Amino acid sequence: MQDQTAEKQKPLASLSAQDALVAVMVAVSVSDEHMRTVELLAISRMVDSMPVFGDYDADRIGRVAQTVYTLFLEEEGLDALFGLVRGALPERLFETAYALACDVAASDGKLGQQELRMLEEIRFELDIDRLHAAAIERGARARHLTL
Repeated sequence: MQDQTAEKQKPLASLSAQDALVAVMVAVSVSDEHMRTVELLAISRMVDSMPVFGDYDADRIGRVAQTVYTLFLEEEGLDALFGLVRGALPERLFETAYALACDVAASDGKLGQQELRMLEEIRFELDIDRLHAAAIERGARARHLTL
């Protein structure tokens, strides 16, 4: 039992395309050094409901999160994270990754400077067209407005 728990905590050496999408969401969530419950719920909800995660083992979320945490502690960790993401994610899913990241960032109703900076970094690293990014951001904001 303890070996299984340790295995689930161990960072991943490589990512699947679905892992890469989760990694981008986790990166946005922890970019402000706090993974809020509402952000974790947003990630879980998207993994549970989106077609791109249809055959994904949700138990991998913890290992992907641990990988992101570990990389964030390293000096060049962000570059390494984006290298893993670009290596695992087909280019046709780059905008999907950005949309998921925007949804996680917007899920708690506030965007701090660190989250905005992380979204900017994702846009740059995944070469998201600025006009497309603006439309994605506006959609995320609209989905997460409250009364």
